Amino acid sequence: MLTNEQKRVIIDNMITQLELPDFAYEKAKNRYEDLGDWFDREESTVKDYHPHIFSQGSFRLGTAIRPIDETEEYDLDLACKLRGGIAKGTHTQEHLKRVVGEELETYRSCRAIQKRLEAKHRCWRLEYKDDLSFHMDIVPCIPAGKNRRNMIFESMRQSGVEEHIASSASQTTVNITDDRNEGYKNICEDWHISNPEGYASWFEYRMNTTRRIAILEKAQVDDVPLFQRKTPLQKIIQLLKRHRDNMFKGDEDVKPISIIITTLAARAYNGEHDIVIALENILESMEKFVNRTLPRVPNPVDPQEDFADRWAMSKYRTLNLEKNFGNWLKQIKIDFQHITTQSDTQFITKQFEQKFSITVNKTELAKQLGISAATASVIIPKSHAIERKHSAKPWKR
Repeated sequence: MLTNEQKRVIIDNMITQLELPDFAYEKAKNRYEDLGDWFDREESTVKDYHPHIFSQGSFRLGTAIRPIDETEEYDLDLACKLRGGIAKGTHTQEHLKRVVGEELETYRSCRAIQKRLEAKHRCWRLEYKDDLSFHMDIVPCIPAGKNRRNMIFESMRQSGVEEHIASSASQTTVNITDDRNEGYKNICEDWHISNPEGYASWFEYRMNTTRRIAILEKAQVDDVPLFQRKTPLQKIIQLLKRHRDNMFKGDEDVKPISIIITTLAARAYNGEHDIVIALENILESMEKFVNRTLPRVPNPVDPQEDFADRWAMSKYRTLNLEKNFGNWLKQIKIDFQHITTQSDTQFITKQFEQKFSITVNKTELAKQLGISAATASVIIPKSHAIERKHSAKPWKR
């Protein structure tokens, strides 16, 4: 049986292999700040709309990981919020997306980016091809109205979110464009809402950190959150996402989505400083935060939204999304149990490769663990043997 200190060594070795290289963060930061400067330049067609460029998703939360296939692109999710001059009562979603897209196209041309700007349902994709393949998905948005923000605040407060967090997070709610919306080309009230800034506030509160809030008069550009001294919560989410990616390699449509994993892990996290204790608690408690009734996995900054809404949709029934989530959670519990209870480095490193697509030096790991690097006879746990016997993908029908 390994000690907690040895378990920490194992987990640290895994996380080191998952972290994005520093130059990837620098590339992202440089490109994203350059885009913010472009939108705020004197000749910008959107300058008078007071643009605010900010990151969202895993880069902002500090939970980004290396792709299993190192040839894959890195991605940075951004939003372009026009804070004045465009409203639901005066402009269409189509207009908002077009004015942002036109400025992005001018930027692309000026920066000699070869691949053309690509329109997605909710965003524009800008793709770089230099020494690091990189794309940015930029979502056009405008601030949500006061009534909607107040409704979100009350909903958050009633769901149990602390009042000061609900008050702060609800105020950053935005309306976003979506060309699948029936009113996309018409002036209407029916815009989708989102709140990546509010979600980041809630997430950072769950991390027990203080969110730095800056309000600038000019085009606002927030720092890409590097989180060089990460909390156990962020590191554990990185591990969960890599195990998910490996388990569902080649089956992207059926794998549990990152926002569900991130939300459930953040809800389960109790601020533990010891990553071993935090991991054990999160794996044991995540499932408790899946509701039996709708919404199954509520968005903490818009509790009426269900991150797991596809689980019950008829058009996704053949994907068995809820079942796949349950099978993944069971499997990761088994795999971490195996890795952190065996003292044989050959077995441990083999599990790294099979379950996480992570390669570490067996001899160096043994040295760090303070055990012999010699191969020992290991009895494979019964549950592990059963899993390997039946199928490489036991979660699929």
